[in-house]
Amino acid sequence: MTLVQHLIDGAWRGQEDRARRNPANQTEVVNTSPSADAGTVHDAISAAEQAASGWASTPAPARGAILLDAAELLRTKHSEIARDLVREEGKTLAEATGEVRRAIDVLRYFGARGWHQDGSVFPSASADTTVLTRQEPLGVVGLITPWNFPIAIPAWKLAPALIAGNAVVLKPAEFTPASADHLARALLAAGLPDGVLNVVHGAGEVAGKTLVEDDRVAAVSFTGSTDVGMRIQRTVTERRGRVQLEMGGKNAYLVLDDAAPEAAARVVAAGAFGLTGQACTATSRVYCTPGVRAEFSAALATEAKRYQPGDGLATGTAMGPVISEQQLATDVGAVRTAIDNGATVVTGGADPDGLRFEPTVLTDMAQDADVVRQEVFGPVLAVLPVADLDEGLARVNDSPYGLAAGICTRDLAAAHHFAAATHVGVVKVNRPTTGLDLNVPFGGVKDSSTNTFREQGPTATEFYSWSKTVYFGHDR
Repeated sequence: MTLVQHLIDGAWRGQEDRARRNPANQTEVVNTSPSADAGTVHDAISAAEQAASGWASTPAPARGAILLDAAELLRTKHSEIARDLVREEGKTLAEATGEVRRAIDVLRYFGARGWHQDGSVFPSASADTTVLTRQEPLGVVGLITPWNFPIAIPAWKLAPALIAGNAVVLKPAEFTPASADHLARALLAAGLPDGVLNVVHGAGEVAGKTLVEDDRVAAVSFTGSTDVGMRIQRTVTERRGRVQLEMGGKNAYLVLDDAAPEAAARVVAAGAFGLTGQACTATSRVYCTPGVRAEFSAALATEAKRYQPGDGLATGTAMGPVISEQQLATDVGAVRTAIDNGATVVTGGADPDGLRFEPTVLTDMAQDADVVRQEVFGPVLAVLPVADLDEGLARVNDSPYGLAAGICTRDLAAAHHFAAATHVGVVKVNRPTTGLDLNVPFGGVKDSSTNTFREQGPTATEFYSWSKTVYFGHDR
């Protein structure tokens, strides 16, 4: 069992009052953690405030070297960290291993950015004048991260914030404190100065709220539900802070007549049932044209049965349990409501075994059904008919969310039209909606995002910095 503590000004503190149990074996306590009160969060912000100027004045290559060293420390322990992640969050060992490697690569990517050009030089209309820009850090930033990618998402927020020269207060999800702890310990061991990174654990209603409301926090980056995100946006913008939100999704896939049915089923099932459907980019609704519908539906049912839930550490497990009793109730409730309103269960839908919930495919629903409109965040997939590409596009876009969408087709023109016409931040052609490269921007539109600053890729540091224009006169 791991004892997780707050990290404040380089010191570990806090008495544990919360135990985390293994979702696959709820008799096993995997870690304990403390719950921060407002005073603890204020201490963390104060420590970050004190450390901010020193870190900002540290040369960017030196900041990058610490990220690179932290990546190497994570690499030497990646198997241990992955197993801890499985026991804490529930995903399969293969998925957890991939996530830890993703965190390592994120640190490497932004660590290398320390050697990139900072700012630009422009020609001036005035003689003997040089104009340039400098990218300045914001100061103290707050990061609030979810449980579904408990080391990758903290890494892809922390790394650009740190390389841009900011001090950070991180509030990880309550369900997954140990994964963030591994990341923080690697950064400290790599030489990150005291106070530059502070970590507070506990409830969003206390720790998160205090962090968001403090005027000393110049910016807040949040990943989580739309309802919470919109409340954060109102609070931060009212005090003229900067905010970045990545929130919910109701991601759709369109399968056209020319698609290979079995290949399309593999792609859709991977996006819907991989990661137990607990990803903001997971596929949760599918539209299918008439010519391929029967074959695709049969192939999809077969693929879904391959994702039988089990212990993520067991050999051959294709899908882990859901994260919690609360999430299980959401999954079960969504399916039962759909059935009560006339939906047909193609596969799955059985009573859960503990937190193990079978991948479920539903048909015979209207476009306005709750399971088609509302995010479930579990392995529940709605399949609906459409006449053609145009109707499919209209249905894909008929959602309050706009994070990811995909299309299975061998028609290049149809694929390009789909990519141009879908109102989402990420489009996949013949690939699962889940799975993102770290070197390209990520984000959504509509209720999925603030649609301002993107995460990941070369523009990720823009959220964590501001541009200053400087004129140099050099008269002879």
